[in-house]
Amino acid sequence: MDAVHDSGAESFREFVASRSSALLKTAVLLSGGDRHAGEDLLQNALIKVAGKWSRVEDPEAYVRQVLYRQQIGRWRLKWPRREVSYGEVPDSAGTEGGASSAELRVVVREALGRLTARQRTVLVLRYFEDLPEADVARLLGCSVGTVRSTTHRSLARLRALVPELGPGIPGPPPSRDYAPVEVRP
Repeated sequence: MDAVHDSGAESFREFVASRSSALLKTAVLLSGGDRHAGEDLLQNALIKVAGKWSRVEDPEAYVRQVLYRQQIGRWRLKWPRREVSYGEVPDSAGTEGGASSAELRVVVREALGRLTARQRTVLVLRYFEDLPEADVARLLGCSVGTVRSTTHRSLARLRALVPELGPGIPGPPPSRDYAPVEVRP
């Protein structure tokens, strides 16, 4: 029994070592750009998964599902919004383009932080995680129509908060939830 437990613990450690960076990016985005809140979100998700590790078939998908569910729980509780502060200005790579992209990341991160948690979660799932609308609806426990309208309103709000991105932020991509339909005359 100890050998099975030890191999499961080792497997969990290897998973965390190899995937925590990518999972943290998602958690930070879900947390509105707040790295500390993202770290807390990921740590809590990993704690929940660790106890069930031996029964988990697809670890990456399962951990992401726990992250999403925890974030949904956070915005359903209507936690007060915390202000995001930066200790120092991001360092540019010495190029003009590097500075503008760093500034743009800060502006977008701040704008994401000003969206509601629900709006932010929908945008992260649709565009960062590249999930189809039906999957987002299933994860959030709502209809596809709700996902579409929330996506539309969220992008409009993001464009209003960051006007310099106006034309740069595309509208919602065509839905991948439906097969193309051939129309015959």
